[in-house]
Amino acid sequence: MRYEWFIARRYLMSRRRGFFISLNNFFSIGGVVVGVAALIFVMSMMNGFETELRSRILGVTSHITVYPRFDPVIADPPATMAELKTVDGVVAAAPFIYYKAAVASEETGDGIIVRGIDLAYEDNVSGLKATILSGRYDLSPNDQGEGGIIIGKSLASRLNVLPGDPLVLFSLQGEKLRANAQPRVKRFEVRAIFETGMYEYDASMAYISIPDAADLFKTGGVTGIHLKTRDIFSADQTAEEIGSRFGERYDAIDWKKMNKNLFSWMQLEKIGMFIALSLIIAVAAFNIISTLVMIVMEKRQEIGILKTMGSVPASISRIFMGIGLVVGGIGCLLGWLVGFLLCYLQLRFNIVSLPAEIYFINSLPIDMQPLDFIIVGLASIALCFLATLYPARRAARLSVVEVLRH
Repeated sequence: MRYEWFIARRYLMSRRRGFFISLNNFFSIGGVVVGVAALIFVMSMMNGFETELRSRILGVTSHITVYPRFDPVIADPPATMAELKTVDGVVAAAPFIYYKAAVASEETGDGIIVRGIDLAYEDNVSGLKATILSGRYDLSPNDQGEGGIIIGKSLASRLNVLPGDPLVLFSLQGEKLRANAQPRVKRFEVRAIFETGMYEYDASMAYISIPDAADLFKTGGVTGIHLKTRDIFSADQTAEEIGSRFGERYDAIDWKKMNKNLFSWMQLEKIGMFIALSLIIAVAAFNIISTLVMIVMEKRQEIGILKTMGSVPASISRIFMGIGLVVGGIGCLLGWLVGFLLCYLQLRFNIVSLPAEIYFINSLPIDMQPLDFIIVGLASIALCFLATLYPARRAARLSVVEVLRH
């Protein structure tokens, strides 16, 4: 062990030090612990929200959505799906029709987004079936020839309908917009109600079968293909490959690009929280500065003796840098432990609950990532190290003559 670290440890653990210095040192370590623990918990919470949001979005949307570039529809969906499945990373495909329409119940009406799907294919690319709250997962016609429709919970509440109730869809798609234009009307039976937790989907989305959608909107084909990839995080690369191979015919958009603004906002918020909570560690760093300055003043005579024995200014600086790094290291390790325990307790016991009617989840989500622990630890130690520079320089510049004279 280098003698600088030996002396730094002796200064830090000396029983002859003043009570105020020891107390200040305790608060310095405590400040680092609180700052590190708060950063770990908040960043894990933000990760949890992002993970939960991503799973909710991918529960009703696909990893990649493919649209025809120039034609309004894809006339031969089976051939197109077979073609797209040849792309490396694509594991499943499902056709869909996507248009806006008006819906009316026996009490009220509203504007909605209608998606025509084939349930046999849809189960392979999305988690719609898992979001069903009530009713049965079926879109086939009933005895009266009315097709089934699956709607979101918020939309069902607004229309005041339950599974088995009738609904009417209106569409002007394909008609010339004029004063005497007659909308196409088609009756449906509510088969199921789904809930994703995302108000945008639950309040405006409805699913019908592809034949019913083609008849209602007079499409003559499907408007796009949904794709599922082997790895959701490489969906953007798969979309780029589709663009390079079939770019003259299709546009491919991955889930990250479709929700770019939402996830960018969450990342920006995470950075903002990191900066804000780092101020707690910065305050602890100022305590380290004051503690080290007082140690320098207390140990002036010892520093002078070390210099007369041949210690160079760099060695004196390392002694006080070592004290600061020990304080920062202890605070960082304890902060990691406290932060981990807080996250574990939330995961295990759901201590912090959330109102489900406001948020899309009922408890605070936690997703601990090793990289966050490393970043927080490095940042805290770096701040503590910077806090040692002024006291260390002051100690190194002490004049032996002045010290021995007094």
